[in-house]
Amino acid sequence: MIVVFVVGYLMIALEHPLRIDKAAPALLAGMITWTLLVIGGESVFEITGVDIHGDSMHYITHSLAEHISEIAKILFFLLGAMTIVELVDAHEGFKVVTDRITTDNRVRLIWIISIIAFFFSAALDNLTTSIVMAALLRKLLSKKENLWFFGGMVVIAANAGGAWSPIGDVTTIMLWIGGQVTELNIIKAVFVPSVLALLVPLLVVSIFMKGKIKRPVVLDEAHRNEPHVTSKEQYLIFALGVLGLLSVPVFKNFTHLPPFMGMMLSLGILWVVTEVIHRTKSPEVKNTLSVAAVIRRIDTPSVLFFLGILLAVASLQTAGHLGQLAQALDKTFDGNIYIINTLIGLLSAVVDNVPLVAGAMGMYPMDVYPVDHPFWELLAYCAGTGGSALIIGSAAGVAIMGILKIDFLWYMRKMTWLALLGYFAGIAWYWLEHQFWM
Repeated sequence: MIVVFVVGYLMIALEHPLRIDKAAPALLAGMITWTLLVIGGESVFEITGVDIHGDSMHYITHSLAEHISEIAKILFFLLGAMTIVELVDAHEGFKVVTDRITTDNRVRLIWIISIIAFFFSAALDNLTTSIVMAALLRKLLSKKENLWFFGGMVVIAANAGGAWSPIGDVTTIMLWIGGQVTELNIIKAVFVPSVLALLVPLLVVSIFMKGKIKRPVVLDEAHRNEPHVTSKEQYLIFALGVLGLLSVPVFKNFTHLPPFMGMMLSLGILWVVTEVIHRTKSPEVKNTLSVAAVIRRIDTPSVLFFLGILLAVASLQTAGHLGQLAQALDKTFDGNIYIINTLIGLLSAVVDNVPLVAGAMGMYPMDVYPVDHPFWELLAYCAGTGGSALIIGSAAGVAIMGILKIDFLWYMRKMTWLALLGYFAGIAWYWLEHQFWM
């Protein structure tokens, strides 16, 4: 299973040289690892020491059903958010923002974009933020190199912004709902390290980055292929889209339903509104501006890639390999919370951070590390920001990779070292704070 996962991971990394879409090896890895788990059966669980409480097949099918349920929530959320963003884009709603960003200075623009992504991620979440910011970047930048670099900084900013907010990242949400951290304390404890995770890369980039950006060429109205959208419609759909995205965490906290339910509710409202405002227009216009039309523009291979990679990781978790890894870390480093959490964060760039955090929550009961213990605070920071080291290390990175078609190896060369500088700067601050100032 581990060999299949590694081979699949390498094929994803070498997507461009191999000329094989990353969704294909991701799906193969996901399906083959589960198949091998079924074939191996009880012998696999004997090796990893997992207590299956009876029949191995029943345990595997039950675990698969649980993981499919969790993955489906993420995929439906992703589909809803991407459709809303595409709908706003079809109505030229992002011009409300892009028309107000007038600078063509690369350094100034990357600061503006990164700061917006940082705070957007805290209010929404890093996945939604990356989708929205990717749409904005396509309106602001024309050169592929600029688009990819700014997209990489959005990944770093979105993950940093999500780490300090109780609703900003799925792992922080897990710790918050599980009772390991409280709202105000996690903000107070992780905010400064998260700022450093973004600020350090930005300062380094500012030293080396020069020149001006070139915006995409916009055809005048007479030469546009798209149907005309009135300014009222533009502002209405933009406002409803943004409010719909912002309302998702509020909906979740109020109803305690999964976030994808709030996202689909927002999409449903937008769907009705667009049907009403375009009901008297020609079929050509309606066929371009309706939800049914824009949903065809969703990048389905990226969604399938997400499905495959999450299923592959879920198989390793079910087999007990991730649990073994967590126990090995604890034994090797004698419970040093700084080393363990630093490594968990780095591992989350390779393996999904959700099972890693879930494993840590299971390994360390609350009587070992009580509410708001530094272990949980640092875990929230490391699991949230460590994924920035690789483009597929976080939901934000996967979304940006799919939308902007960022190459895995390009990200490793250009962005990984910047992400790691910020990551270690945040950990260093947290360590100094607790060693000397608290």
